[in-house]
This record gives sequence, C-alpha cells and structure tokens, in this order.
Amino acid sequence: MGKKLYVGSISFNATEESLRELFSGIGEVESVKLITDRDTGLSKGFGFVEMSSDEDAKKAIEQLNGKTFMERALIVNEARPQQQRERRDFGGRGGGGGFGQGRGTGYGRGRR
Repeated sequence: MGKKLYVGSISFNATEESLRELFSGIGEVESVKLITDRDTGLSKGFGFVEMSSDEDAKKAIEQLNGKTFMERALIVNEARPQQQRERRDFGGRGGGGGFGQGRGTGYGRGRR
C-alpha cells in the first residue's frame, strides 16, 4: 500500500490546514495538497494527503472513507500513479485552430 491518499468530495470551504488537522488525528501527515483550478484558484473538490507510513495510510482509509467532513462524505483511498498526459504542442499551427479558413464564417465576406 502506498502512503499517498486520494481524497475526494471535499467541501469547497476546506483548506489544506483543515485537512491536515483531520488526518493528523489518525497519524503523522507528511503533506497535503488541495487541487485548485489554475485560472480561478478555487478548489476542485479533491486533493492528496501523504501519510508518514503505510500503516497510517491504511488507518486513514478505514476511518475516514465515507466520514462526513464539513457536510460532505469524504472519499478516501490509495492514490493511483499519475498517468502521463499527451502533450499538446500548438507551436506549428500558428494558433489559428482552423477558425475562419474558407468556411464562410461571415468575417468580412460579402458584407459590404
């Protein structure tokens, strides 16, 4: 079992500190990371908690999965390894994305 846990269904009012406090009641917490939207900075409602030992991680899953925290039932399980995402390289296309290239978009065509 890994020490890194996925935590889902987190209240949008929760903070990394409030999660740390909750999980530290089970065992020693190494790190807490709430995932936020890169544009707005708002929580996406899930995150990751890394416990100091496999035993603490197992106890956290047993005790906190389904537990109500800030009026939401938490989902706590072992985190899966992050999958490699395909890199999107838009450098060679000029950023146009095909919009308005001879498809009659109405921009300046026949509107005189």
